[in-house]
Amino acid sequence: MIPYERQQKILEIIENKEIVKIDQLQELISGVSISTLRRDLKELEKARKIEALSGGAVKLNSTVREIPISQKSILNSDKKAKIAKIASREIADGDVIYLDSGSTCSALFEKIFDRRITIYTTNTDILAFREPIAAKIILLGGEYNPKTSSLKGSLTEENLDNLYFDKAFLGINGLSKASGGTTPTLAEAVKKRIVKEHSNHLFLLCDSSKFHKTSNVKAFDLKHLTVISDRFDSTINDIVTLKVK
Repeated sequence: MIPYERQQKILEIIENKEIVKIDQLQELISGVSISTLRRDLKELEKARKIEALSGGAVKLNSTVREIPISQKSILNSDKKAKIAKIASREIADGDVIYLDSGSTCSALFEKIFDRRITIYTTNTDILAFREPIAAKIILLGGEYNPKTSSLKGSLTEENLDNLYFDKAFLGINGLSKASGGTTPTLAEAVKKRIVKEHSNHLFLLCDSSKFHKTSNVKAFDLKHLTVISDRFDSTINDIVTLKVK
């Protein structure tokens, strides 16, 4: 199969599935190596036909909007677990923290649910957690978004305006020197902006597939924050404190 045919096949698969892991592509396109598929994904991304992630790819129009958390969680799961483990070390007993929505923040919750801390959150994924929880959980009100398992809107923002946190842990959709931290919607950007202003220490939980990417709406500049990720990047490290272990 020549590269053009192979790339057209990849586009067909992504069109049907919207999001796909690279090992799934290898199963569906026989006789092609992982390294070849990665090259194909990079070429398709350059042509602005897909959004390539380190663990797979999504339809380009999916990244402009919000990717359902049920789909996001299948990508980069090992990286999310590593990031969550690093982030959990930043939390001390007695801390009052804000925990954002998103698959990486949900992975962090699994590391800290048994700690003597207070967690304010808009992440509704934690409602499905069935283990005994030692942490005090305060779920902020707002408009429910089932696609991202999060709460947002004017009620959420009003609550956040009156709260302050020792530490906050936020997800982000894009991270770049030019655009700062970006997210798909204005509501999410406003929510993150308020949390940043009301936190003594801000941590962005961001796997390396988000580096040098820009989503629709700027949430904030990359000042006075720490990025926790799975891989070192010299450009990102020049503009923020970057933790990878």
